[in-house]
Amino acid sequence: MSEQNVEFSPGLAGVIAGESSICWVDPNSGLRYRGYDVDDLARDSSFEEIAWLLLQGEMPSDAQLKTFRNQLAADRELPPAVIKILHDYPKDARAMDVLRTGTSLLSSFDPDIGKLDHDANVRKSIRLLARMTTLVTASWRIMHGHQPVDKGEDLTLAGRFLFSLTGHAPKPWQIKALNIMLILYAEHEFNASTFAARVTASTLADIYSAVVSAIGTLEGPLHGGANEEAMKMLRDIGSAGNAEAWVKERLAKREKIMGFGHRVYRTGDSRVPITRRVLGEVAAERGQPHWLEVCMKLEEVMQKEKGLFANLDLYAAPILYLLEIPAALNTPIFACSRVTGWCAHVIEQQDHNRLIRPRCLYRGPEPRSLPR
Repeated sequence: MSEQNVEFSPGLAGVIAGESSICWVDPNSGLRYRGYDVDDLARDSSFEEIAWLLLQGEMPSDAQLKTFRNQLAADRELPPAVIKILHDYPKDARAMDVLRTGTSLLSSFDPDIGKLDHDANVRKSIRLLARMTTLVTASWRIMHGHQPVDKGEDLTLAGRFLFSLTGHAPKPWQIKALNIMLILYAEHEFNASTFAARVTASTLADIYSAVVSAIGTLEGPLHGGANEEAMKMLRDIGSAGNAEAWVKERLAKREKIMGFGHRVYRTGDSRVPITRRVLGEVAAERGQPHWLEVCMKLEEVMQKEKGLFANLDLYAAPILYLLEIPAALNTPIFACSRVTGWCAHVIEQQDHNRLIRPRCLYRGPEPRSLPR
């Protein structure tokens, strides 16, 4: 077949680029991790259980979960050399830049670096999951003039993140809300950052290189950076009464409304009902119900004006805001969760590897001779 006659799909929309047993994003609003509905997982599970499920393929037994939590706690500390470098960073460095470079640096201290077998990749995945959260909280505190704080063995990963960020014991409702957000962010099939990780892994590069590729891809405002932009939008709108006029003004200028639309879902993001419920609970705890009202009004207006449904970012942004997590850390938190999915995909890719090497349709000049 002539390459010029091959069908072209901009942005690879609808293109099947591989097979996976990790996650299924159903265009009609379903999302399943290893066959389990995400709504059930978010209601009844801990993030650690979901991380084990994604990395190992099955839900853990009580004994496996206890061992896994102990591993995450034991692996959470950063090497002293990494801490030293964090102190040398410019104080105005972006959190995602620090996370990307810090994650790359961590590879030098991993005893399994360079090993690509299944078991070594699982061990490295656990270390990455444990240390990336510490990297985010420690770097943020250092860059704002505070020393890192640590409380490990008796907290879940969500609780440990909140304690290590603020230095204060988190409340149960805060841990519960962040736990759910980590579950919802953990995996989403062949999204841009996961596909970037698989492309890198397909060259037989180490898992750290693949995760660094994914972090760089996640940073953009059309992917992980969207939730930070969504919070700017919500603060600008301020109240539900302002939402319709605000949206119509932006649409008239052909501006993008953050937190709406999705490349796969046709009838709405299956994670939105969960986050809508969580936002209602968190907003009630904080006495700020107007954030839920603004989001729901935006959903109504965007459905009427553009036929677009909300995505996860619309509700995730105010949830993290009400947990008093700085907006600049929204995308790093996304990465601290999604690293489970990235690593699961890297393991799957390298277990059955084939180099990912697509072609393009050439649109340049016809063959020609050099001028003489």
